[in-house]
Amino acid sequence: MKLKLDDAGHVVVQDGKPVYVSDDGKEIAFDAPATVATITRLNGEAKSHREGKEAAEKALKAFEGIADPSAALKALDTVSKLDQKKLVDAGEIDTVRNEISKGYEAKLTESQTRLQELEGQLYAEKIGGSFSRSKVITDKFAIPADLVQARFGSAFKIEDGKVVAYDTHGNKIYSRARPGELADFDEAIETLVDAYPYKDQILKGSGASGSGAGNGGGGGGGSQRAKGDLGGTKSERVAAIAARFPDLHK
Repeated sequence: MKLKLDDAGHVVVQDGKPVYVSDDGKEIAFDAPATVATITRLNGEAKSHREGKEAAEKALKAFEGIADPSAALKALDTVSKLDQKKLVDAGEIDTVRNEISKGYEAKLTESQTRLQELEGQLYAEKIGGSFSRSKVITDKFAIPADLVQARFGSAFKIEDGKVVAYDTHGNKIYSRARPGELADFDEAIETLVDAYPYKDQILKGSGASGSGAGNGGGGGGGSQRAKGDLGGTKSERVAAIAARFPDLHK
């Protein structure tokens, strides 16, 4: 990767950041302050992990000499029953425990169902909204956002409340402009479509099909619309994509 220079030999700057050209020809505005901040944060996280490990090792020393943890737990349960036997006998204790367990499991199932509903709503808003609001999709794609989501939506997940993208190998997609930071949505979708074998046929200005370049008029327009038109109405674009690129619906 090397600095991009203008005709006078000066470094090209974009939004106050020096522009580099990667080996594949892609231009990247390098954010040095963000990179330094990331390195500082990672160093702090490493220190926190080390201190946590040391605290855990210190806590485990209290259990040295216990060869069979399961036997120790069983013994503690027996002692607990003996103490409670002063009030009710052991059989009644088990009955009470079973009733409590049933009530707890019912509430747990209800909570899990509600959690799944909320997760679905969060996914629709965070990920679906990212596709519908994406400037990259609006400016560069020849197909509507819902079809882009149908093909690439599975590459995005929500982690810690943030949208995170993964490549086809299951690796998180990191920003090329901000090393050490995860790529934002638009940068991630550009990375994914760069690796897509049919990218020239779903991006604007790629000459993928040649149809829809005009307003639907002109000679031969009728027969082309019959097969679906990438430049026509939304329903016509959906029909065209479904017929020509079935991979989008997988």
